[in-house]
Amino acid sequence: MIRDLYNVRWQPAEGGSTPLTDEEEQRARATLFRELGNEIADRGWVRFPAYSPEERRRLIDVAHRLTSHWGMQVFVEAEDQCALKLYLAGHGIQSANPPLPQA
Repeated sequence: MIRDLYNVRWQPAEGGSTPLTDEEEQRARATLFRELGNEIADRGWVRFPAYSPEERRRLIDVAHRLTSHWGMQVFVEAEDQCALKLYLAGHGIQSANPPLPQA
């Protein structure tokens, strides 16, 4: 039995990603700016997955936009191969493990 497939698109090679249109990219960045910005404002930091170079570039751009918007530096740090951490000063890895008090 032969079946015709309609609305089928070729998928990119394994590990590749489908590029977003300009409008989709703008909406994605605006959403990340709003959601991640709210989380950073509440907690001082946020961890977000970034599996591809495009996703990492997008998060770095969001951090730069937040820095410009707030007038305070938003730092970006790779936690592992799949996640980035965006944080304000005092909320980075170094502050997560403060030194023990001296006796």
